[in-house]
Amino acid sequence: MPDLSPLWLSLHTATTATAIVFCLGLATARWMYGYQGKGKTLIDSLITLPVVLPPVVTGFFLLLLFGRNSPLGQMLQAVGIRIIFSWSATVITAIVVAFPFMYKTGLAAFTQIDPNIINAARTLGASEWRVFWQILLPLAWPGILSGTILSFARALGEFGATVMLAGNIPGQTQTIPIAIFFAAESGDMEAALFWVIIIVAISTGAIFALNSPPLLKGRRGDQGTVTPSPRHLVTPSPRHPLSPASGELAVDIYQPKGNFALETHFTISSQTLSVLGASGAGKSLLLRCIAGLENPHQGRIVINHRVIFDSAAKINLPAHRRRIGFVWQNYALFPHYTVWQNIAFGLQKLSRDDRADRVAEKIAQMQLHGLESRYPHQLSGGQQQRVALARALAIEPEILLLDEPFSALDTHLRHLVEKQVRDILVNYSGVTLFVTHNIEEAYRLGDQILVLDEGKMVAFGDKTKILERPPNVAVARLTGCKNISRARRVDSQKVEAIDWQCTLTVMAAIPDDITSVGIRAYQIQLPAQPQPENTFPCWLAQTSETPHRITLYLKLHEPPNHINDYHLQAEIVKSLNGTGELKERPFPWYVCLEPWRLMLLG
Repeated sequence: MPDLSPLWLSLHTATTATAIVFCLGLATARWMYGYQGKGKTLIDSLITLPVVLPPVVTGFFLLLLFGRNSPLGQMLQAVGIRIIFSWSATVITAIVVAFPFMYKTGLAAFTQIDPNIINAARTLGASEWRVFWQILLPLAWPGILSGTILSFARALGEFGATVMLAGNIPGQTQTIPIAIFFAAESGDMEAALFWVIIIVAISTGAIFALNSPPLLKGRRGDQGTVTPSPRHLVTPSPRHPLSPASGELAVDIYQPKGNFALETHFTISSQTLSVLGASGAGKSLLLRCIAGLENPHQGRIVINHRVIFDSAAKINLPAHRRRIGFVWQNYALFPHYTVWQNIAFGLQKLSRDDRADRVAEKIAQMQLHGLESRYPHQLSGGQQQRVALARALAIEPEILLLDEPFSALDTHLRHLVEKQVRDILVNYSGVTLFVTHNIEEAYRLGDQILVLDEGKMVAFGDKTKILERPPNVAVARLTGCKNISRARRVDSQKVEAIDWQCTLTVMAAIPDDITSVGIRAYQIQLPAQPQPENTFPCWLAQTSETPHRITLYLKLHEPPNHINDYHLQAEIVKSLNGTGELKERPFPWYVCLEPWRLMLLG
């Protein structure tokens, strides 16, 4: 019977090292996941250096560190601790060579998690510790398990560094790889083959475990699942409003980002503010600054007279203390939680019964009955959207942030969910910021509109005034104006539309700095006979139709040379206009740009 001490010593060493590496590797991976300081690449390279260094070189460095003549070695000897040529040395070498595997796989697993899911947990009141244990760790579990198995296999097979630091002492430091080497060196090939078969068998088992679907399957429903009882499924009567009786948000911030800087300053009370702008204008960045997910360079944010950010006073409340509900474009539901658990996530400070009642209230409000035990991947897009909204409202936020919440829905669901959101906002007394690039959505949901252009706030105020009298060309375009011409002042009541090659009578006072004139497509008239003012002959260049609207591309003064030779776009509703009669008219048609419809832009 061969001496089996190398087997037990190897298993003991690898298991001990893996347990230590699991804790240290995950802690380091979590720190590096959130670290945004300087030298991140250098730190990462140093941590993973043992992967590329020959093990004997790693062992040499460890010998220099723990040797009798090193400062650390002398300190340990002074307190009676001996590292070199001891079992502790085998564990240390196994830790050093296995640590990068745990760190790298853990970091990769964390990085693959949608950041919005992490941020959603923060806005729902979860501390960083709770985010780690209930969100990051469960979602990263398959990768972490892989890293643990790889770390165990690497620790089990360590040879070069172990020989350098621990030597070959049978029963103390002689692990299986060392036993194989010295058995082969002494010519005992049978003993060497025996240990080779043992370590191959163990390594094969590790590979099998690494590729086993049951082990790598993400955990679902095992993080404190609470099954709603029948009393939780009844529709409760309303207990109290969703937020304080009045809501006010004051924002004055400056935040450089990439090739532009976000600069906004506004105050809004108990209303819905539609934030409008093109992609990359800073809309989502504004919401992230308010929610505490990004820190402005300077400025101040106040909610209901409570300062949550002030760069001068060095006040910066973390996201989990701001009481802000956030609904993301991709919903950011927790994939390992059921609908019931998602909605209840931000209610940890309530008693069990109060939490159950609050969740039942939101389920009833958002018409989610029967879906309580389903996971997000089992829901349609519209259902996921309603769960995300219910989760955000469940914490009774003082501010509600909606970041393009309808963009991932098809047309039918978009209208249904939008109506549901409008109905909810009627009874919500806090401030809502609704981000969109769709002017029609912005107008339907918002009481006021904030227009951003490359980070700058170019318009803010009542939605009707902004649409009727945009202050400049950028705002006119962002609010959907399709007809804009360069312009110059002729006299107190006339402007020349340079691109349209006509002179127009206007009603509004002409500003001295006028640069352009515009009119919205749906405000253009097509009379059968010429009108007294601003009427010009026109020809049709091309048309574009939807089920309910027709867009006419019109060339003024003379027939077009090709389909893209036009001056104006006019939109008419099929059901309200005599489109048949219009098509039968001989050319030229007449187009009327009514003086009170014209927008004078600086």
